[in-house]
Amino acid sequence: MDNLCCFNFVSKAVGGRSSCSSGKGRSHQFPVKYGFCLVKGKASHPMEDYHVAKLVQYRGQEVGLFAIYDGHLGDSVPAYLQKHLFSNILKDEEFWTDPNRSIIKAYETTDQAILSHSADLGRGGSTAVTAILLNNQKLWIANVGDSRAVMSRGGSAIQMSIDHEPNSERDSIEDRGGFVSNLPGDVARVNGQLAVSRAFGDKNLKSHLRSDPDIRLVDIYPDSELLILASDGLWKVMANQEAVDVARRTKDPQKAAKQLVSEALKRESKDDISCIVVRFKG
Repeated sequence: MDNLCCFNFVSKAVGGRSSCSSGKGRSHQFPVKYGFCLVKGKASHPMEDYHVAKLVQYRGQEVGLFAIYDGHLGDSVPAYLQKHLFSNILKDEEFWTDPNRSIIKAYETTDQAILSHSADLGRGGSTAVTAILLNNQKLWIANVGDSRAVMSRGGSAIQMSIDHEPNSERDSIEDRGGFVSNLPGDVARVNGQLAVSRAFGDKNLKSHLRSDPDIRLVDIYPDSELLILASDGLWKVMANQEAVDVARRTKDPQKAAKQLVSEALKRESKDDISCIVVRFKG
């Protein structure tokens, strides 16, 4: 199935806060299984999270594609990312020789396309955390924003992504002519508006923001158990190790994703909550 149009990406969650949009899948070549769960938060606006969770055959290789896109000021940008970001990565011939460079280029060109279509997509933006799993051997994690990837190795939680928060990248923001303020509220924001320092879209703030991803390549070892991708609706109320401990309790990754979302709700997370769990072993 080499046609990228056949990826059949899964759409955003729908419905009220109490309903979980969930699903699962598995490899027919490797002991890889995945599951996901997404729940709308308490905000009055529609659900703004989108995701991708898919295993595909491409150029004779099995490629796992997993992503959480957490939108703000509308869902147009995360919807665009869902349709285009992975396609832009894999259609680049350089991905097979220099994956890091290919991922960086795809993030950049996708952001440029979003900005050029701002008349249709609006002034909103989105964070992104993506994972590409090749033949259950190599894993590339990339992210912009504060959605996060966490791996369990031998039961220990290892954060695989970097939270791009305004205070941590204040120098870059100020060098670009912006500023970081905790007013209004008590959260650091770029120009007092956006609580992340890197994002797709956000045309009004783009001159002060970065959209280049941090990328991490890891090998899948015998003690590599699972990967959790989730929006900040989960990480605001759960530590990395707590999430890993919950996910390890069941071998069914869909149930694990549901349990993580349920625990975040118990802890009164008010944001949209999106979670994918990928198990590398049976």
